[in-house]
Formats: sequence, structure tokens, C-alpha cells
Amino acid sequence: MTVPKDIPEKWFTVVLPLQRKKRLDGGKPKERRTEEERRVRANDREYNERFQYASNCIVTSKYNIITFLPVNLFEQFQEVANTYFLFLLILQLIPQISSLSWFTTIVPLALVLSITAVKDATDDYFRHKSDNQVNNRQSQVLIRGSLQKEKWMNVRVGDIIKLENNQFVAADLLLLSSSEPHGLCYIETAELDGESNMKVRQSVSVTSELGGPNNLASFNGEVVCEPPNNKLDRFCGTLYWREKKYALTNQNMLLRGCVLRNTEACYGLVIFAGPDTKLMQNSGRTKFKRTSIDRLMNTLVLWIFGFLVCMGVILAVGNAVWEREVGSLFQSYLPWDPPVDNFLFSAFLSFWSYVIILNTVVPISLYVSVEVIRLGHSYFINWDQQMFCSQCNTAAEARTTTLNEELGQVEYIFSDKTGTLTQNIMIFNKCSINGQTYGEVTDQLGTQPKRMDFSPFNPLADPDFCFYDDKLLESVKVGDSQTQEFFRLLSLCHTVMSEEKSEGELVYKAQSPDEGALVTAARNFGFVFRSRTPGTITTTEIGRTVTYSLLAILDFNNIRKRMSVIVRNPEGRIRLYCKGADTVLLERLHPCNQELMSITSDHLNEYASDGLRTLALAYRDLSEGEWEAWSENHRYADKASDYREDRLAAAYEEIEQDMMLLGATAIEDKLQEGVPETIAVLSLANIKIWVLTGDKQETAVNIGYSCKMLTDEMTEVFIISGHTVQSVRQELRKARETMIELSRTRDGGKEEGMERWGEACFMGNGFREGQEGDSTAAGGEGEGEGEEERGGGGGRKQVRCAPPPSPPPNFMDISGDFALVINGHSLAHALEADMETEFVLTACACKAVICCRVTPLQKAQVVELIKKHKKAVTLAIGDGANDISMIKSAHIGVGISGQEGIQAVLASDYSFSQFRFLQRLLLVHGRWSYLRMCRFLCYFFYKNFAFTMVHFWFGFFCGFSAQTVYDQYFITLYNIVYTSLPVLAMGIFDQDVPEQRSLEYPKLYEPGQLNLLFNKREFFICIAQGIYTSVVLFFVPYAVLSDATQSTGVPLANYQTFAVTTATALVIVVSVQIALDTGFWTVINHVFVWGSLGSYFTIMFALHSQTLFRIFPNQFNFVGSAQSTLLQPIVWLTIALATAICIVPVLAFRFLKLDLKPQLSDTVRYTQLVRQKRRKPVGHSVGGAWQGASSVSEGRLGARSGSRRSGYAFAHQEGFGELITSGKNMRLSSLALANFASRHSSSWIDTLRRKKNTHTHTPPSTSGECSPAPSCVSGSVPPLSNSSSLLGGSQDTPIEEETASAQSMQTVSASFTQTPPVLAPASEAAAPQGSAQATSAGILTPTIHGGDSPGGWTFSLGTVQEALFGWKGITTRASASNSPGPTSVAKETSQSK
Repeated sequence: MTVPKDIPEKWFTVVLPLQRKKRLDGGKPKERRTEEERRVRANDREYNERFQYASNCIVTSKYNIITFLPVNLFEQFQEVANTYFLFLLILQLIPQISSLSWFTTIVPLALVLSITAVKDATDDYFRHKSDNQVNNRQSQVLIRGSLQKEKWMNVRVGDIIKLENNQFVAADLLLLSSSEPHGLCYIETAELDGESNMKVRQSVSVTSELGGPNNLASFNGEVVCEPPNNKLDRFCGTLYWREKKYALTNQNMLLRGCVLRNTEACYGLVIFAGPDTKLMQNSGRTKFKRTSIDRLMNTLVLWIFGFLVCMGVILAVGNAVWEREVGSLFQSYLPWDPPVDNFLFSAFLSFWSYVIILNTVVPISLYVSVEVIRLGHSYFINWDQQMFCSQCNTAAEARTTTLNEELGQVEYIFSDKTGTLTQNIMIFNKCSINGQTYGEVTDQLGTQPKRMDFSPFNPLADPDFCFYDDKLLESVKVGDSQTQEFFRLLSLCHTVMSEEKSEGELVYKAQSPDEGALVTAARNFGFVFRSRTPGTITTTEIGRTVTYSLLAILDFNNIRKRMSVIVRNPEGRIRLYCKGADTVLLERLHPCNQELMSITSDHLNEYASDGLRTLALAYRDLSEGEWEAWSENHRYADKASDYREDRLAAAYEEIEQDMMLLGATAIEDKLQEGVPETIAVLSLANIKIWVLTGDKQETAVNIGYSCKMLTDEMTEVFIISGHTVQSVRQELRKARETMIELSRTRDGGKEEGMERWGEACFMGNGFREGQEGDSTAAGGEGEGEGEEERGGGGGRKQVRCAPPPSPPPNFMDISGDFALVINGHSLAHALEADMETEFVLTACACKAVICCRVTPLQKAQVVELIKKHKKAVTLAIGDGANDISMIKSAHIGVGISGQEGIQAVLASDYSFSQFRFLQRLLLVHGRWSYLRMCRFLCYFFYKNFAFTMVHFWFGFFCGFSAQTVYDQYFITLYNIVYTSLPVLAMGIFDQDVPEQRSLEYPKLYEPGQLNLLFNKREFFICIAQGIYTSVVLFFVPYAVLSDATQSTGVPLANYQTFAVTTATALVIVVSVQIALDTGFWTVINHVFVWGSLGSYFTIMFALHSQTLFRIFPNQFNFVGSAQSTLLQPIVWLTIALATAICIVPVLAFRFLKLDLKPQLSDTVRYTQLVRQKRRKPVGHSVGGAWQGASSVSEGRLGARSGSRRSGYAFAHQEGFGELITSGKNMRLSSLALANFASRHSSSWIDTLRRKKNTHTHTPPSTSGECSPAPSCVSGSVPPLSNSSSLLGGSQDTPIEEETASAQSMQTVSASFTQTPPVLAPASEAAAPQGSAQATSAGILTPTIHGGDSPGGWTFSLGTVQEALFGWKGITTRASASNSPGPTSVAKETSQSK
């Protein structure tokens, strides 16, 4: 057999440079060249083995029994800290330079390495378990003419495999034959692209005739095709058999990961196996994920080590000088130790001794504590009952313990659509028939409308179908012709297959869930689709069986966006029924439909604005002559050998004219519970959400509107759909230029208010001084802007104003709400190296980005692109195997345990069952974890520098002899016992605001995104405070005790007394400091803080006792020191003085900071304090952030002015019509394709609709924004929501009322002259984007006093006490607000008086 080498050039454009993996079949690894083409001969293993193709075994694990220990240790010692401690351990083993015992380092180091190794081994064990489970699945392979069972791992390229119904496809197969007619089979591809609707594959006609194994055993065809690649939607190859060649496409392929459905059996030829399959090509590699704090700590450890070396050098030089100038005088009675023979060698040894002594600036207990804290945070996530789904009995799970604090720093979320945002359940929601809309059910009494019961009217009705408007059923019953024709169209114009398991028990097998919902709706309203043949459709209409002759199906495609059927009824009348996108169908109506089209268009606008998938319906009566003439043209176009598709499209266009409009349908693609509210709140937290989906553009856009990512009020939505690099580049640049131009126009309209810009200057507390009625507020201050400057002239405040806003010179200053929608083929070009910057610049300037028709690998590439260019923390969330590569690529991967299996969960870092839980995971657990970790690190570095630097100062007074200040047991126990538990308690339990406030005020999340709570600046501040504390702790006792005496006259100036005094002062100071740092006290905090302080005295008295000295006289040299020292009043006065000098400046600084530059969290705590003073706290329901959301924007969203969206054509697939009319797929299957169960759930949109009648209009207001100074990079300030309710539905009392109540507390309050700003919480801001446009995350609405009363803060005594427990964080500013909606505090105050 001769095989020509005519390989198409286009193959090479899709080939990725693949790094071939080693053979996994037990043989030795062999080097192979990069594949340029693949040749596979059926039933010939010897021939195929020559090409060294990969076996079907997959390996996702990292270790085996032999490689685990060396590889894991190698990975762990890549951590700078671990290498650092190993180096110190080696130094401590040298007796000449070590002042400390070696066990103080090796025990904690071994503990850290062991804990990490066990965790890594556990994770890899589950990977091995998963791999073995997959590799050991059984498959039937045709070997030497008979079917034999083989494990998947033993399947080879070129084998012929038999698949049975509901089995997973073992490898990428070329479909050879099937039990279905014409070689058809049905597959589900949810594991690949997330789509759960069925797809059809068909074998080549010449092989479909082979049938079973007897004929296939002699099949020896050869396939020449493209090499392995990651393109899911294309395959190009040629089958050579019997001197003929047959073209192969993706329609002939069954890919690994698919499931065979509704097909008894089929046979396939293995083309790609194991790592070469498209599923594995799209799977990202398992990556070791580390947080930004981990990376920063590695840098800081290097810096500290450099600082340690510098201190060692300074002290070593001092030792050399001292030994030369002074030490030589003591040589006669205090000679050097034997290895030392000169002062330089003494200095050398002294250097290493000090490196060991001072190494506690970064003790290894830091890393042990970090792991314990992360473990605690993980358990909090696992135990969170508010993230537990009772429906599926699934709790949230933290599958890793290393990324918790990074949950508080997320800036970009990449989400799958199907199964993640949606339930993939279509519900027939509303319809418009002959100008009358149905489905709007409003009950004036506010009760839940009653669900309709169709069973008395129609025994064939689907019991799961939900509808509430009985007017539509009444219209059918009274025999309205338009209504009946409407449902007759829905029962006839489709490609659904029906299976009747028993009398009246119908199961519809729809290619798309849209069609299933429409046919089910017609079924319940009395027009039941029963069965079909290639030439007939049988229905039951109002109890009467009717059979229509199916004359033609005008099939759907993406260009037509509609489908039609031509049927002849029993009376002989011919009619064309058409349904499709309203944008293409309305223009093909007869001119007499103008009035009806106008009314229906309004209904379509209304439905589309509610996020429903709209569809228009029309019909046309045909005469016999028209049908005959068109049938001839259609037959000619169908038989044409060239331009067949164009000829058919022209024929369809000819007949689909002058139609009569029937009405429109509206289908709801059921979102998961709480998705719109969650997206709104996360957007307010300055988190950008990108949707990456394998669905078509229109479907994704519909969901974008449904979940409020896209809104009608957006400035513009850009669609990128170019097919070439140049066209994509032009579209991206044009979009960016449009954004800049619109931003300039938008900002240009603000010039009118520039005259009063000088009035918008801020006082030092962040609020503008002025009267009610002023409407201009300055915003967008950078860090340091607007700060007060105190000069002469009697201390008068000099206020510096922010510069006036200017038009945006480039994309960084783009203001306005823009969205970007990009198709998969355009995204492929946008991801090329020379296009990356163009895409990132445009996409990141948009509020929302939707990527359609993307492959799993493209999802990962988009994530990697943002990681590369934006240096932002990314989170990917998905529920299917097609999301695994994206989940692995992102900094944080979240798996949804949904209907598409648990593959995404197994690859994820965190998992739960509902998208809405993401809000709580980030805004509560993530923010708290970041806050706790930052406070822990700041305090930990502080206490260890305070502890260690005392040795440095002591070196100048002990002849640089590497003598330690403290007892060696105190050095060992300081980080293990005396100070470990309090900081652990703070790191695990601390809070700045309660969880409800974290959800209500999403702007609190911003410090983590800006990395403000722990960075290099905060680190140096902690270090400076620690050094200052060490100076006080050394020199104050030194100065006091040098001349002090006991009551007996004996001097106190001795080493033991000084050591005990300094150690006691140190423990007390750091204990008081952590008491100040702790923002949330629990019983555990109290026990750990005061218990650690008590344990210090207990252990110290025990170690200094006579008993231990008698047993171990060489080990305990401080016998009696504690008792004699702490009995002296002067010692306690010294300790008190040192404590006061260390703590009082901290208190003063924090009090002034809280007074002059309050943070956002300070304001939230103040409002919380006011609530607690006014009344007892009330219970807060689950998910309070989104429960209150619906009370803000109570009116219906405005109608869209852009193009309408149709839901039918988008989930559908071309080619089904031809299959039906050919009769190839006519068969009754024993398995249902889909179960169209509809469950009613009152959605967020419905809630808004019901409240429309009670919505009260609030006059527009101009408000200022308070946000962290570094975050104000944009020149624009979003306006505040116009809602009259400041706290939305989740609050019981208006803040103004609560703030007024604070006036009554002034008898016990500190006399400050300022009133706190009131925050607009997320419960208000999480409204639909129509109103959320006017809402900014974390907006602070200050209450404005009437008259001349100054605005600002009022502190009660409780607030002053809170100031003693300072919180590190961001500096926030509040702008002036003059909203006519809320009642002013001045009025409330006057009323209370």
C-alpha cells in the first residue's frame, strides 16, 4: 500500500513545540525528535512502536518512594530560611565559637522539615491514588481478532477499543463504527469544555459499514494526521485504506475525558494516548504555590542576615581592638584559649560567636508559628457553617494550608461560567403573545404567588415545570388562536428527540437546554411533542393527536441565528414556522406587523434588561406553488458540489421573508444562588472578575448581563472578534482610544465645578469644612496629599489641597465603566508575544472581561498573562476538568463541587459547592488571615529585635567577648514558652471588625490588595521599634543599677542582677505590647498572655532555686538570683520606668494617629461601638451582605439601548436538522438525554421587580469618597449611591439615628470636636449595577453638621480605650458629603435635646 506524503501545511500552524515526556511503560527513556506528523496503522503494534509514541499511562504525582526524601528536602532547602538555619546548626556544632547548645536549632528545624514533608507526602499520595484509579480502569481492546480486557495504562496507539454506553473514552479515538445507524454516537464533553449538552460524532462512511470486531480485526487502514496539540475544536487528518483516502475532521474524533451517552456501543482507533491526548495537553503542570508574604520573608531573611553579618563585623572589629589594647594586660592570669594565639584570630572566632548569639532576630520558631497559624485558619474555613451547603451536604474545604493570607490580597478572579456562575438549568420564564406579556406575577399583598398545577388540564404535563401566571393557561383554554399557534410553533420547530418510556412518560433529548425548556413549556400548555420520523412530527394538541408532514428543516448556524421548519398539517395547509434571534427575525417580517413589532420589541427590551435569553417567533403560510418552486431550488442547492453552504443559505433567505410575528419567549439561564450579589460586592472590593468560558459569545454575554457583570448603564461594551493578528490589534487599539476619548468627554463635563474646586480643600481630619448644600468634593488624593502642616502663627493649621482633576492623558486614567468581550480565535492572536501588551492594556482598563470559546490551555494562558504583567494576586474558580489548568496556574485555585465531577476540586486549593461562598472566603476568611498574619509578623520581628539587640549593646561593655546578657535557659525558652503562645493566639483569633462588617464594607479588603499591612516599610518600622526597645531595656537598667545598692548597702551592680532585671523588663514590655496589638480578646488570648507572663516568673524561680543547683551545679549558675533581685524595690522601679519609656510613645503615637488620620476600620469600629451603646446587638442572618442588597435599587433596570440578546441559537449546534430529515438518528433509546426539571426560586431580579411599586425616588446627591490613599490612582471619584437608606436591609437602625445617640454620651466622653463619618455598607452598594454605578466600595458618607459646628470625630470613653489597642493598616481619608437624602446629625441632635 502506497501512502502519498501530501501533508497539509496548515497542520504545522497548530503544532506547539512539545517537550516529549519520558516513556511511562517501564522502558528506558528514549530521546525523540519533535513530532511533525503522526502515522498510525490499525492493528499493527509493531509498526506503531517504531515511532515511540507515548503509552496511555498518566502520571500527575511528583514523587515516588525512592525520590521522595532527596527531592522533598531539595525543595525545602530552596527556602532561604531553611538553608539559613542549616548553616547556623553547622556553626553551633563547633565548640570554639558556640555559646549555645546545638539542640536549640536542630529540634525546631527537624520539626519544620517533618511537618512540611508529611503534608507533601499526603498530597502526593492522593495524586498517586487518583493516577492508579484512572490507569487501572478496564477497557476492551481488539487483540488478534478478539476483544480482551486491558487496563487503560496498557492501551497503545493503533489499538482498536470498544466503548459501551456511559463509559469514559480512554484515549483520543478515531470513531470507526457504532451500534447506531450511519455510524453516529452521542457524547458528553463536560470534562473538556464544561458543556453538559450532548454532541454528535459520526464515523467515516467507509468504516461505519465494518460493524463489529470480526470485520474490524482485518482493518489495516493508516491515519496520517497532525501531531499532538491542545486544540479541542479541530482535528485534521487523512485515512488511507484500500488505495483511497478519506478526510478526517473533529466530527470523527472521540476525545479522552468524554462520556459515551445514549449509544449502546462503538469502536475507535487510538490516535493519541496518555500525555499526548488533548485533555492532558490542556492540563497545566502542578506548580508549587507560595504567597507574596513568603516571598517577602525570603527577601527579609536575606536582609536580616546581612544586618547580622554587619553587627558581627562591628563586634569582631571591637574584639580585635579590645584584645590588642586592653586584653593583652590580662594575659598573665587570663590567657587565651589554646586555639587562639593572636587578637585577629580571636576576632575571627568572635565574629562567628556573635552570628550564633544574634541569630534569634529570625528564630526558626517563626516558621513553626506561621505553619500553626495557617493550619488554624484552614480549620476555620473547614468549620464555617455559613459556607456549608445543606442541599448537597458539602462543607467548604481548605485543601492547602499555605495560601490563606493570600486570600486577602486577590485582585483578579477568573471564573468559569457553566456550573460555576450558572446551574445550567433553563427555565421558561416569560413570553409575549400578540402584544400581551405573560409571566409578570405581582401580588399586592406581597405573598408568594401560587405555582400552577397543569395536571387537571393536561395529563401529559411535566410535573417539574414551574409557571405562575394562570392568564396564559386561560388564554389556551378559551381557544385564542394566536396563543395556540404560539405553542404549536414551539412544539414543531425544534430538533428535539422524544422517548416515551411508558404511556404518558415522555423524556425529551435536546441538543441544547434552551430547546428542551421551550418544548417542555409547549408540552405543559397542551401542545405535546410526542415523536418524529424523518418525514413526520406527531403532537398532541389539547388532547387531540395530530401528525404533521415535515417537509423541510432550515437548519441553524451562527450566521443565520434562526431555524425554521416547513410542515403540512392534516388539512393540507403548508406553513413555515421560524424562531431565532430577534435582531435577525424582526427585519424579515411583513410590513403589516409594524404595530405588533413595536410592542413586542418593548417586551424584548424588558426581558433582555432582566438578563433573560430572548427569542422571537414568526410564521408564514405558503401556497402549494410557492412550496414546489422553493423545494426545487432547495433540492438543487442541497445537491450542489460547490458552494453548497452559500447556496443553501440563499435558499433559506428566500423563503424566510414576509413572516407574521407571533411573539417572543424569555428563558432564564438559572444562575446559582447569590451570584449577582456576590459579583457586585466583590467588585466593590476592587476585585476584577473575568469570565473565561467555552460557550459561545452570545451565551456568555447573556450570563454577563444576568449576573450584573455587564449592565445597560455601562459606558460601552467592546467586542473583539478579529480573525487575524492585525485586525485584533486594530480592534484593541480602537477600543482603548474610544475609552480615552469617552473619559475625556466625561471629565470635561466636570469643568463647570472647577470654579469651586478651591472650596473642596480638606481639613486635617479628612473632611471638608463647609455648610450643607456644597456639592463639590475633592477625591483621588495620593499618599500624603491633603495632609495638614503645622506651622507658626499660634499653631494654626495650614491645609494643602489636592490638585484639580485633569483629563486622562493615557489609559491609566480611564474613567467610566467599560467591558470587553473577546472570542477564542481573537484571544489566540491576543495571547501572542507581540500582542500581549495590547491586550493587557485594553482589558485591564475595563471593569469586566468575558472571554468566549476559550480552550482550557487558553484559560491558563490568560491567567499567566495577568500574573506576568500586573503582578497581582489571581484566583481561578471552576467546576470541571476543563478548568484544571486555569486553577493550577492561578495563585489560588478554587474548585466548585458541582455536577461536572470532582476533578476541579482535586486540583484546587480550596473547594465549596456554591459560587456565593467566594464572597465569604475572601472578605472574611481571606481578609482576617492576611490581617492576622501581618500583625503576627510585625510583632514577631519587633519582639525578637528587642530581645536580640540587647546582646549587641552589651558587647560594648563586656570586652566583645560574646558573653550573653541573659541566662542560657531564658534564651532557649524566650521564643518557645514566654512569648510564643500570646502571638499565636493573636495570629489565630485576632479581628479588627466583626465578620458582618467585613461583608458590609468591602473597601476594608483593599489594604491586602495594596499590600499595606506588612511590607518593607512596615518591617523597618517594627525593626526600629524593636531597636528602640532594646536600647531602653539595656541602658535604663544599666544606668540605674550601676550606682544602686540593696537595703543592706551591698551594691546591685552585678551580672546576675542586671540579667534578671533586663529579662523581666523585656518579658513585661513585650507582653504589654501584644496586649495593645490584640484587637479581639478571647478567653484563650487572656490565658496565653497573662499565663505566659506568669509562667516566666514560675520557671525563673524554679531555675534559680537551690534544688536544681544541687542536682546540676554546672548547669544552673544563677542560683538565688531571682529571689534576691526581685525583692529589691529599686529593681521594680527600674522595670516600671523601662516599661513606661517603651510603651508611652507607642500609646501617644497611636492615639494621635487615630485622632488625626483615622483608618477605615477605625470608622467601622466606631459605628459598631455606637450601635452597642444604643442597643444590644441583634442577630445577623447568614449572608447578610447580599440579603440587604435588594433593598437599595428597588426599580426595574432601564431598558437596554443596544442590541437585544437571543438565547436560542447560542447553545445549539449546526447540522442536527440534516440528521433528522435524513433519518439517520431515528431510534428510541432506553436512556434519557436530559431531564428538564425546573425548580422555582425567587431570584434577586424578581425581588427587585416586586419592589418596583414601592420604590421611592431620592434626589441626586453628590458625595465624597474615602479610600486608602495609595489606592487613589485614578483621577475620577465614583459618586455615592442615591439611596436614602445608608445601611440597606441588613441594619435595624439608621446610622444617623445611631450617631445622634452618641451626643447623649458626651457626659462620659472625651471632649473631642469631631463626629465620625458614616459608612455606606455593601448591603447598599451591592445593588444591581444600574444603581451600583453610583456606588463606590468603602464610600464614607460623613454626617454634616448644620450651622457652624465643625465636622469630625466624637470619641466616647470606650473609643478612647479602643485607641489603646491600635491597629496597623492603611491611612484613609474621607471626603465631604452633602446628600439631601439622609437626615443630618445636627437635626437629630436638636431633636434629642
